[in-house]
Amino acid sequence: MQFELVGVPYTSMAEPGGIARAIDVLRSAGLVDRLQTAGDVVDAGDLSLTEGDGVRGASGFLNEAALGRLVVATREAVASSHDRHRLPLLVGGDCPVLLGALAATRDRHGACGLLLVDGHEDAWPPSLSPTGEVSDSEVGLALGLGGDALPDPLRALIPLLVPEGVAMLGPRDRKEIDDAGASSLDKTVALFLDDAAVRAYGAPASIYQAVAAFRLAVPAFWLHPDLDVLRTEELAAVDYPQSGGLTWLELSDICSLAVTTRGCAGVSIVIYNPDKDQDGAAAERILSFAADLVATTSENSF
Repeated sequence: MQFELVGVPYTSMAEPGGIARAIDVLRSAGLVDRLQTAGDVVDAGDLSLTEGDGVRGASGFLNEAALGRLVVATREAVASSHDRHRLPLLVGGDCPVLLGALAATRDRHGACGLLLVDGHEDAWPPSLSPTGEVSDSEVGLALGLGGDALPDPLRALIPLLVPEGVAMLGPRDRKEIDDAGASSLDKTVALFLDDAAVRAYGAPASIYQAVAAFRLAVPAFWLHPDLDVLRTEELAAVDYPQSGGLTWLELSDICSLAVTTRGCAGVSIVIYNPDKDQDGAAAERILSFAADLVATTSENSF
């Protein structure tokens, strides 16, 4: 299987920089060489995006115009990668990159599932979002929850997912959700395993349950590892750290098994803030993770 690397210089936050710089820093650290040494990888460059204005729009979210551009650009890039029979590998930015990726995968397959490996559920209603960042809410939006005031082109796309096509591994923000009076997705999606449950089951059993849960509902799925699923001791260069979480080994095992599962239509690796990585150690570890993922994927097809 040939990968196609697409960089995502994007942030949902009010201020520019931070995670929007992730792809530049990772490229400077040797991302392309590491990936191409590990496997068959074509570099498609970075998405051409619009910088956010830091203003909450009618939807309740920051940076509406920039979000719209992200969705369109990601959808086009993933569709082009699929047309070339490559596996898209999106690197950088934050979780709203999912929206365009899911749209392109649904366009191709008729329906799309999601395997979310994330420290957060990302399903806040816009009115309850503590930050106004779309990265609080993109899974809920993809499920058709709370997007009535979204601008086009996103409003016309959703819903992108059905609940029975979603498996969530690693969330650990339930207390924050409950305290705010929001609703968890734990009883809504096909499979929900928090970080403790993933550790208890182990990677193979967690992936087996995830794929079994949505296999009959969708013909293809998108794999989305958000690096804030990791323990802070493993990766501190994130904007919203929490207690608990997975280890690098656990995350690598989960993603390697998932990406070699038939039906995986692409991967997005998000949430790395180089401003919090002064010595570059986190960047180096992310490069190793991405290279290991590529190295295990020679037999994947979609």
